[in-house]
Amino acid sequence: LISQGLVPDLISQGLVPDLISCVTHPWHKETVIPNELPLVQEVTTTLREWASIWRDLYVGDRREMFNSVRDMIYDLIEWRSQILSGTLPQDELTELKQRVTSKIDYGNKALEMEEVELKNESLEMEEELKNRALEMEEEEELKNRFAQTPSFALFVTLKNVVCKIGEDAEVLMSLYDPVESKFISENYLVRWSSQGLVKDIDQLHNLRSVFTDLGSEDLKREKISFVCQIVRVGRMELRDNNTKKLTSGLRRPFGVAVMDVTDIITGKMDDEDKQHFIPFQPCSDLIGYMSYSLFPGLWVTLKLLPGDIHQIRKDFPHLVDRSTAVARKMGFPEIIMPGDVRNDIYVTLVQGEFDKGSKSTPKNVEVTMTVYDEDGKKLENVMFPGAGDEGILEYKSVIYYQIKQPRWFETIKVAIPIEDVNRSHLRFTFRHRSSQESKDKSEKIFALSFVKLMRYDGTTLRDGEHDLIVYKAEAKKLEDSSLYLNVPATKVELEEKGLSTTGKGTHNLGNCTISKDSFQIATLVCSTKLTQNVDLLGLLKWRSNTSLLQQNLRQLMKVEGGEVVKFLQDTLDALFNIMMENSDSDTFDTLVFDSLVFIIGLIADRKFQHFNPVLETYIRKHFSATLAYTKLTKVLKNYVVNAEKLTEQLLKTMKALEYIFKFIVRSRVLFNQFCSFTLVPYCNIFILYYRLLYFHSVI
Repeated sequence: LISQGLVPDLISQGLVPDLISCVTHPWHKETVIPNELPLVQEVTTTLREWASIWRDLYVGDRREMFNSVRDMIYDLIEWRSQILSGTLPQDELTELKQRVTSKIDYGNKALEMEEVELKNESLEMEEELKNRALEMEEEEELKNRFAQTPSFALFVTLKNVVCKIGEDAEVLMSLYDPVESKFISENYLVRWSSQGLVKDIDQLHNLRSVFTDLGSEDLKREKISFVCQIVRVGRMELRDNNTKKLTSGLRRPFGVAVMDVTDIITGKMDDEDKQHFIPFQPCSDLIGYMSYSLFPGLWVTLKLLPGDIHQIRKDFPHLVDRSTAVARKMGFPEIIMPGDVRNDIYVTLVQGEFDKGSKSTPKNVEVTMTVYDEDGKKLENVMFPGAGDEGILEYKSVIYYQIKQPRWFETIKVAIPIEDVNRSHLRFTFRHRSSQESKDKSEKIFALSFVKLMRYDGTTLRDGEHDLIVYKAEAKKLEDSSLYLNVPATKVELEEKGLSTTGKGTHNLGNCTISKDSFQIATLVCSTKLTQNVDLLGLLKWRSNTSLLQQNLRQLMKVEGGEVVKFLQDTLDALFNIMMENSDSDTFDTLVFDSLVFIIGLIADRKFQHFNPVLETYIRKHFSATLAYTKLTKVLKNYVVNAEKLTEQLLKTMKALEYIFKFIVRSRVLFNQFCSFTLVPYCNIFILYYRLLYFHSVI
C-alpha cells in the first residue's frame, strides 16, 4: 500500500487511523549485555511469568495452588537475593543454584507450563504440592521450637588499638566470667605490627569477629566481661639498649583491658554504631618505666546477634561474611544439630614451679607445646592460638622474667583429625631464655612433660586439671618419643604404679629422671566424636567386640543424659546399624528398642527438651534404616499383646509412642521408594494400639 501511494488516500477517507506511523529509516540498534548471572536473569523472567499466573489463580479462587505458587515465589526471591549478595562460598553457591533450577522446573510443571502434561501427572503434582505444604508447616513448627531456645552471638569489630608499643604484638580478645573466674570463649587473635597497624594489611578496616554458641544459660550469668590481652613479641625488656645483640621473638606480657558487657549480652543495651573505648592496664613492671599516656586502650563496637553462625550469615550478610573470624564457645552449645561435627580439645597452660638449678636467679621459663604421634612425627597446623589465625606447628608461651612459679593461663585449641587422635600426644618442653642472644643460643631444653590424648580404655583425656610429671634428661633423649611414651605422664599414673611423687629426691624411670619441678595443665574436650564415657564408647564402637553388645546396650541406659545428647546422631546411628546388621536375628531387637525408648524419654525430660527439634531433624534428614520398621513394629506388637502385664518398660514405651511411630513411618516411606507400598503393617499396629488404649480405659 505504501509503495502504491494508497495510504494517504485511505487516511483522508477515514479508513486508516492517522496515528499510524511508517518507519522508512530505522534507528541504529543497541545491544544491551546484562551484568547479572544467566541464572539470575532466568529467575527474574520466571518471577514475572509466575506473577501473572498467580493473579489468575487468585481470581479463579484456586486457593491451594495460589498458596503453593506464593511460597515458591517467596523462595525464588530470597534465593535470588542470596546469589546477588556475593557472600556465599562456592560450594553453597553451587548447591543453591541447583535448588533454584529444581524449584523452577518443579514450579513450571505445577503450573502446567510443560508442553506435554497428562491429566494424571497433574493430580500427582497437586498431591506433591500438598506434601510440600505439610513439610513447610513442619519446618515452620521446627523453626518456632528453636525460637524457644535461641542461640546468640556477640559481634565485635576492632576499630583501633591506640597503644605505642614499639614492637610487634598479639591482641587477644575473649569472653570471661568474673564470677566463676574462667574464660568462656576462644580467643580472637589479631597480630599488630610495630608501626601501629594490623600486620596483615588485607585485614585493615575488616577486623571483625563473632563469638558464637551463647545460649540461655549464658544470659543468666551474673556478669560477663570482654577481655583484651596484649602480648608483645620482641626483646626481653623494653628498657634494654638496642645497640646490644638481644634475643628477639620472645612473647612478653604487656597489658590488659576489660569491659563489662553483661547489658549487651542480655539485650539491655543495643547500639551497634556506638564505639566503646576500653582503657589498658599495663603490667606492673612497665608502670614505672612508661607513662600511662602510652596505654590508652582500644576502640570496639559490640552487637548481639540472634541465631547460630549459619543463621547469622544468612540474616546479617552485611556484618558477617566468610572473612569474619568465628570464636566458638569453650563448651557445647545448648543445641547440637545432626551434622555439626566438632573435634576440639582446649589445652590451658596453667602454672609451674621450676628450680633455679645452678643459676643465681630463677629461670625465665618458656614452654613450647607441640603435638606428636606415637612414631615421633610432629603434626602440622593442628594448634590454633585464636580465631582469625592459621594453624601453627608449635606454640610458645609467654615468658615471665625471673619468676620461680609462673602462672600462664594461656589456652590453645587443638584440632586433630579424628582418625589420628588415638595415636597422638601433647609434648611440653621447657627452656630458659636469656635476654642476650649469644647466651640464649647455648640454652637447651632442660625438661619435658607429655600427656596422651586417649586413655587406656579408649576414652579421651578427662576434662579438668592434670599434674604432669616433669622429666629431665639429655636434650637429645628428650626429643625421642620412644624413650618417654612408656613412662607415666601424670602424677596420678605414677601413684597407680606405686611410686611416690613426694620427697626431696628424684626418681630414675627408664632413660628419664623425674624432676621435683612441677607443671600443671587443664583440658576441655568439645567433640561430637570422642567421648569420655566408657559405656557410651562401648556402644559407639560395638563392632570391635560384638560379644559385649548386649552388655553395652544395657549400660547405655545408665549413661548420664548430657553425654548421650552430645552424641545423639552417632548413638542413634549405632542402634539402627545394630538392628539392620542383625536382620536375620531378633537377639538384640528388644534391647535396641528399649534403648531407643530410653533416648526418647531422655529428650522428653525438661532438662533436655530443647533437643526435640534435633530428634525431629534426625528423623527427617539423617535416618536411613529402610527395614527398621519391621523390627520396631514386631517389638511394639509384642509389648501391646502382653499389655495385661503392666510393667515400667511398657509405660515408658507408651510415653515414647509418638517418636516410635515417626521412626516406623519414616522407615516405611524410605522402603517404599524401592518397592510397592502396602498398609498391612500399619493396620496391624494401629489395631493393637487401639486395643491397648481400650484395655487401659477399662482398667
